[in-house]
Amino acid sequence: MEKKPSEEQMYEEASKRVKERKRFYSGLATYAVVNAVLVVIWALSGRGSPWFLWPLGIWGVFVIGDYLRIFVFGKGSDDEAIKKEVEKMKKGQP
Repeated sequence: MEKKPSEEQMYEEASKRVKERKRFYSGLATYAVVNAVLVVIWALSGRGSPWFLWPLGIWGVFVIGDYLRIFVFGKGSDDEAIKKEVEKMKKGQP
């Protein structure tokens, strides 16, 4: 028997997902603005070695990680695992 989540539980989960997405977009905007400022500082300071690539790249790895966590792997992962487990139980598999 598959137990469906209550309306309140669905609302809480949806609210959590919306907050995560908003936090991601806010962080992405901050990333873009800060790194644009760093590039301008580099350009105005004589264009030596492109040091701005270090924070851009390192911070970018974390932005990509957040994207994958929120939009790729977090999207219904629990729901899919539950559905697979229910199907196994229906078939009588351990």
